[in-house]
Amino acid sequence: MTEINLLDSYPRAKRPISANRSADPNNRIIARRFGREYFDGDRTQGYGGYRYDGRWIAVARRFKDFYQLAPGDRILDVGCAKGFMLHDLLQVVPGVDVYGVDISEYAVEQSMDDVSSRLSVGNAEQLPYPDNSFDLVVSINTIHNLPRDRCLEATREIQRVSRRHKYIQVDSWLTDEHRKNLERWVLTALTCLAPEAWKSLFHEAGYTGDYYWTLAE
Repeated sequence: MTEINLLDSYPRAKRPISANRSADPNNRIIARRFGREYFDGDRTQGYGGYRYDGRWIAVARRFKDFYQLAPGDRILDVGCAKGFMLHDLLQVVPGVDVYGVDISEYAVEQSMDDVSSRLSVGNAEQLPYPDNSFDLVVSINTIHNLPRDRCLEATREIQRVSRRHKYIQVDSWLTDEHRKNLERWVLTALTCLAPEAWKSLFHEAGYTGDYYWTLAE
């Protein structure tokens, strides 16, 4: 396993950390439905509008270079939302075979045209693919939305369906200030661990891929 930030080119979110949106339990209830309100509703209940703007292109290039992706490689995005990253991977590496799975029926219904037929509604704990199906499995800010025991199962599933590369990014913190900021802002995560605790979970799951953290600084 390698700790590496493959989203270092992704624009940093401008979060008004001073505004404690998680203080209202109703915001968390609505956000965890992962419906229209979470993706395209009010900022207090999710993204405040999850629209394509090309910001995943640089990330797609980073994945291409780091994992030496080539036409014919099969890629799975676990927690793909509307498929923006998969769309950009198709632009950066023409000929790759992309798939995505997301818990949100709304997001899949609103997905981009060139990937919509490759996306399915499902959960990370029971991926609908045979063992060793993909050359790269990516999961960004997704499995932490599960309780720890189910997060463990999701990690095992990511390991199971990959025949080569894997990358997981999850919420974490490096300082007490980071932790407090995360608690004020996060709406959907049920497993928020310090890095060493995440590494322990990965080890328990038999995960051999790469990983990094999303920090509320």
